Parts: sequence; C-alpha cells; structure tokens
Amino acid sequence: MKVLVLTGPESSGKSWLATEIQARFGGLLVGEYVRHFIERERRDTCYADIPAIARGQLAWEDAARAERPMLLILDTHLLSNLLWSRCLFGDCPPWLEHELRARRYDLHLLLDPQGVLWVDDGQRCQPQLAERLAFQRACRQWLVDNRQPFCELSGDWSQRRQAALERVEALLESADQHAGPGQ
Repeated sequence: MKVLVLTGPESSGKSWLATEIQARFGGLLVGEYVRHFIERERRDTCYADIPAIARGQLAWEDAARAERPMLLILDTHLLSNLLWSRCLFGDCPPWLEHELRARRYDLHLLLDPQGVLWVDDGQRCQPQLAERLAFQRACRQWLVDNRQPFCELSGDWSQRRQAALERVEALLESADQHAGPGQ
C-alpha cells in the first residue's frame, strides 16, 4: 500500500486533485474530517474541538488503512490539524504532532496557493494570499524538519493535475518495482 497525502493551504486544489488522482489510479480516498465536523456541529470550531477533530481524522485514516488499498489518498492529514490549531488558536495538543510523526506516508503533494483563485466556500478563512503563503511555508518547514517525502505543485489547474498524476504514477511504479515478480 502506498499512502499519498495532499497538503497545503486552503483553496489550492487538494480535494479536487484527490478526486482526479482517484479517478485515474483508483485507490481509496479519505476526506477532511473537519468539514464533516463543522457541518455536523453547525458552528465554527474552537480550541477545545481540536482533539475531537484530530481523532476523527485519524479514525477515518485508520479505517481506510485497514482496508489495505493499493493506493490510499488522504485529502488531508494531521499536519493540517496541527497547523490550523496553531494558526487559529496559538497552540496545539502535543500528542497530535507525536501521532503525526509516528505514521508512515509515502509522498506528500504540497500545493502552492499561487496561480489559482481563492474561493470562499463558507468554511475557508484565509482570503489573503500572504496568509496562504505563510501556511504553505509552515507545511514545507514541517515536512523538511521531519524528513517527509514531498514535492511541490504549482501552476494553473491543468499544470497541477498533470504534475500530480505524473508523481503518483512514479510512486506506484516504484511500488511495483519493489514488489518483484509474482507479488
């Protein structure tokens, strides 16, 4: 099983690319638990919600991992929970970062907020490009500091899609090469 994560600032194409990747390669797609949480609760989140949101995201991820798909596509993971908690509330429960570091991810696609328009969907809160660029830098820094495999995607929608599909194809080909004949 290869585990792919789409990460980066809001409105940079993560959910769209996740569905494009699944349409092309199959696999199992795990969405953003926080969206489910906000819709269910019908309110904005607060710091006290962070553990429940993170545990919900982990539960969705763990359920998908248990199915052992060839490709597991995560529209987000705990890195977004961690960074949003720090961004919105100035703090984050320490166990969350520990849990994130303990998990294996084969590739992160880090999306650039430049080159595409920000779209307000009722849950987004960073309309200013400078804010989204800061979030992208924080993502990149965490990935570098924690030696996580990642590549950055930028450009217009078509360029992002093409680059993402090429990266995923290479990821899956490397899995086939490591599996060996008859496996």
